[in-house]
Amino acid sequence: MNWREPIRIFSDPTPAGPVRRGLSIQARVIEALMIREAMGRFGHENLGFFWLMGEPLLLTLGVMIMWKATSYNHGGRVAIIPFALTSYSLLTLWRHVVQRSVRAMRQNSSLIFHAHIRFLDILFARALLETIGIFAAFMIAYVPLALLGYVPKIHDPLALCGGWLLGAWFSFGFGLVLAGLSEISDAAERLVGPVMYISIPVTGAFYMVEWLPPTAREIVMWSPLVNAFEMFRSGMFPAEYIAEWDAPYLALCAFVLTAIGVPLVHYAQTHVEYS
Repeated sequence: MNWREPIRIFSDPTPAGPVRRGLSIQARVIEALMIREAMGRFGHENLGFFWLMGEPLLLTLGVMIMWKATSYNHGGRVAIIPFALTSYSLLTLWRHVVQRSVRAMRQNSSLIFHAHIRFLDILFARALLETIGIFAAFMIAYVPLALLGYVPKIHDPLALCGGWLLGAWFSFGFGLVLAGLSEISDAAERLVGPVMYISIPVTGAFYMVEWLPPTAREIVMWSPLVNAFEMFRSGMFPAEYIAEWDAPYLALCAFVLTAIGVPLVHYAQTHVEYS
């Protein structure tokens, strides 16, 4: 044995299989795409990556301050600051994940010449970056507000994180569908803005289901986003605040959208002009 070769005390007796090797490569690809996306949007000078969390943080805090200063009454028993914090955090996630998916294939077509990069990797990396960054912004805002007594202690961390992740999955699935349609038809891209504004009443961002009449409750519970908001809030608010949500239904809707979006993205590849 060459004396310069390091002695391996702990070694893996079995070589990494193709599945393990493939997952390792895929993880590095996603990580690299997330770093590239963050640097492309925010650069690496001055505050740099902070703006990934800073943008949604400033929006959420700005809305909370405005509502509090104007004594806005949302009509419920929940205090305005925790209500605004949960509302705008998840609403920002929904809007950013969907909007970052539109034309993402065309904008990043040059990356497809790399052997291990696919359009699904690019879309997933963008969605994951928004999911992590906006949740980090939520926690950065939550901690000092909780210490000052403006927001309650997190009641159920599992429901909080579950609502966030299921909401992110649903947003990602919806974004996949729009990513494919925006490459196939220019009209689809122009409809994204109006659709996002029209969808606000059915997101549940500005009301809780318990505030609504029984008939209205039955209608809005068909919206997957309402279930995501209710689940997220149930993790934040104490038990005396009733939140109605159906996690299996939300997961099913996210799965169906993803199942539609994946083949649609593959089909849309034929319409992308590679640069």
